[in-house]
Amino acid sequence: MRGIIIACALCLLAAPLSAQQEAVVTYGFRNNGKASRGEQQLYIRGNRIKVGNAGRQMEQQFLQLADKASYQVLKSNGAVYTFKKPFSEYIRPELLPGVDTILGIPCKKAKAIIRSNTIEIWYTDALKIKGTPNITVAPGLGLVLKIVRNGNSETFAKNIEYRKVSDAELDWPAQWGRIVDEPTYQRQIIESRYTTLTIFDREQISFGHEIKNPADDQRDVTYRFSGGTVILKKVKLPAARRGQQLFAELVQYSNGDAYDRTGSVFMIPADQPLSFLNGLKDGVAALPVYAGRNGKKYQGVVATENYLPPLELMRFFTPFGVRHFNAQAKIKGYDWADSAVYKQDITALLPRLQGDVWIGVFIGNYDKGGHKASLQFKYYPGFGDGEAPPAENKTWLMPVFNSTNIMEMAGQEYGTMFDQDSLTVTVDIPAGLKNLKLRYITTGHGGWGGGDEFNPKQNEIFADGKRVYHFIPWREDCGTYRFLNPASGNFGSGLSSSDLSRSNWCPGTLTLPVDIPLPDLAPGKHTLQVAIPLGKPEGGSFSAWNVSGVLIAEKE
Repeated sequence: MRGIIIACALCLLAAPLSAQQEAVVTYGFRNNGKASRGEQQLYIRGNRIKVGNAGRQMEQQFLQLADKASYQVLKSNGAVYTFKKPFSEYIRPELLPGVDTILGIPCKKAKAIIRSNTIEIWYTDALKIKGTPNITVAPGLGLVLKIVRNGNSETFAKNIEYRKVSDAELDWPAQWGRIVDEPTYQRQIIESRYTTLTIFDREQISFGHEIKNPADDQRDVTYRFSGGTVILKKVKLPAARRGQQLFAELVQYSNGDAYDRTGSVFMIPADQPLSFLNGLKDGVAALPVYAGRNGKKYQGVVATENYLPPLELMRFFTPFGVRHFNAQAKIKGYDWADSAVYKQDITALLPRLQGDVWIGVFIGNYDKGGHKASLQFKYYPGFGDGEAPPAENKTWLMPVFNSTNIMEMAGQEYGTMFDQDSLTVTVDIPAGLKNLKLRYITTGHGGWGGGDEFNPKQNEIFADGKRVYHFIPWREDCGTYRFLNPASGNFGSGLSSSDLSRSNWCPGTLTLPVDIPLPDLAPGKHTLQVAIPLGKPEGGSFSAWNVSGVLIAEKE
């Protein structure tokens, strides 16, 4: 009888002890003293702890006190990746004097400097339960009840509920999947946060090979035009979503060509009876002609009643022979790049980049090896939108001119119309628009000392005869990109050709657009003009300008 009484007493003592080893801690957030939306939970069952998600988090995070380690688990594309990190490898906080009270619990204080951020930590090591809402902040120190980052961003415990934590809440993995190192895991985490659409993968862009294109109008196959210097593909792009951002990323390297070349990523509008696709398939004579005062005919450069020019997504310039010529230009301390990477936010053009579209890449060259290029579209979700529904298209967008001779190697004329005239186009602005602007890209070319490539020239934009914008497009930072240019010529002065300042471009860089407001253009027909004082030819050399413009407005 006495043994039964003792056993019952032990059971009564064990029950509260067991309960105190399981709990759910709920945290809230404050910024600059003001409460923020959302909460975060910490699920604790003895030595096993799950850190609940805070915001848009693609991974699961766990603490294993017995192992003194954190586990980060990512499920991506059918695979499971796990990164295990011992507590000893995290930054160890400095313990500070003083005690504060949170939820009636006396808390000690500590401080850590993490990536130049001052992190203040309030914790207790007097409880059976332990954990932290942020695995990088003091794991294993005790139960963290408050974290303040740089004095203004605060995570604080709102409630501790001592109760059984269910298997579903703890969600402890039955298997850890593939255990990877930290660099591999971080790469997987980053790429899981957005959607990548590969359009071209290491496609050769070169001149002089026999071209045999697939049958017309197939999706997801590469077509080659203009001697092989233009690659084109019909792709199905997803519908735009609210708050979404779209970036184009092009990776390029030399496959034999040593020179800096003009490049363009473009989309072909196909909602008119005639398109640039007609010129690619049937030759430049199939494109509408813009007649210059100099007597030359320019194919497919301006919008007409039944034609829209290519919509330029990105203007880029290849460096001198990156990768292919690296081994031929060995210089101590010069670590040549493996490739040139161009990445640009093209969200402003997203309304035109949905459904079935033709996307192309042009690199002008006359080399059989030419270049290799990969193109990806990367879709980043809007902040706080989660799985947002497709966005209503509230943007009007119309490409109006593009003098970049994408079909240069098939005889398309260079942009030399500026020698005796401006580039002029008539546009029809529909009703119901606001905040109209012109997205304008410009680069000057002429590869000798007196050419426009190396001499600043003012660009002027006119609307109905009134000058609305003017500037001198010029780059003085080209020396920054020296390690992209192993095959660049070197001068007796010590400068490299790739170092020289140029008309809005450098070998190995993008040329960014300029947004020009056009608030005074009412609905109806208007004339837009681009005026540039073109340099005079010298012998066989001449100057030219590649300019492209697209009108963008909000629908009321």
